[in-house]
Amino acid sequence: MNFEIEWLHFTVLEASEDDASVKQIRMQKLLTGDEYRSSELRSFLDGEFTRIAKRKVETNPKSESSPTKIGQFVIVEGHSLDSNPNFAQFMQLLNATTSDAVNQHCREMLQSYLRTPQVRGGVLLIVKTRLERFDDHFLFLLKCDFEQKTAVITDEKSLINNVQMAINAKNMKSIMFPLLLEEGMVDSYHVKIHQFSHARYFEEFLKYIDYPQTVMEIVSQEVISLARQHIEMIHPEETDERRQAEEAIELMAASPKRELAERWDHETVLEAAQIITDQQPEVELKFKLDHIQVRSLLADYGVRVHIGKVNGSYVVVLEGETLTFEKGMSPVEFLKPKELEDILHELKRPRQQHDDTPPW
Repeated sequence: MNFEIEWLHFTVLEASEDDASVKQIRMQKLLTGDEYRSSELRSFLDGEFTRIAKRKVETNPKSESSPTKIGQFVIVEGHSLDSNPNFAQFMQLLNATTSDAVNQHCREMLQSYLRTPQVRGGVLLIVKTRLERFDDHFLFLLKCDFEQKTAVITDEKSLINNVQMAINAKNMKSIMFPLLLEEGMVDSYHVKIHQFSHARYFEEFLKYIDYPQTVMEIVSQEVISLARQHIEMIHPEETDERRQAEEAIELMAASPKRELAERWDHETVLEAAQIITDQQPEVELKFKLDHIQVRSLLADYGVRVHIGKVNGSYVVVLEGETLTFEKGMSPVEFLKPKELEDILHELKRPRQQHDDTPPW
């Protein structure tokens, strides 16, 4: 996969002297393909376009914090894709044939970017490329932040010089349009966005693009739907009990942390989990037992992960063929495991009867 650069628009952004939160343009330059190939930028960017194109992305990311996402152009019912302002802006850049047109449309894109809150200083690159083998054209938006206090050795005496505006491609943000499904197959309804940062401003400046639901959001909605169906089955009539049950579901859905509700029996939970895992096999099951973190797959519930109660306390039983440890040895690694029946017998004993005498 080889991308040939047709033109590259280079912009340096810096904080205003009057207000650091306001970013202003320090320098702009448009390079032709030939100028790019003979510039220092070539060694800096070589391989980045292919790396961005090959970067894996899920249709529905596992969580909101996933660095790479697929964005979809919002289309009002009854209107064409061309009516989307962001799509139109991308197409204007791809179709620009003169340097004046390229500069104009790049400035318009840049102004949209500068109006986004939390924009940082750095270098913004807008690049038109061609995938040589299939003659497909792509637009890349690349943002590199400044690295402060970067030091370089300037001579044999190891004198240090501070470079105030160093940049690198390590945490570079990127947008690729159109979406490359595979070589020779593109999707103009979507863009690929990569931003390895908690701040989502590189997504936000494209106001007319939506992002798919995360797997977590899809599963949560499915669980709420199943819970409502269960309530309707138990309380077919509009009663106070039904309203209270529905309100409890709404409160659970809105809460960032929840305790075990103890409303459904094991078989009902298994059926609900099966419905979800049939659609999303890799859905995770994560919970905390006091200070103990448990992380598994929802598909493991009832098979390798079991939850019960003994003497009013919760008990989690994990089943597997192997038991491995990470770095840092502990005495537990020398354990000869007890039979489960013996452990359960001990758990069932009243706590005050436990023998607290040390074994030595």
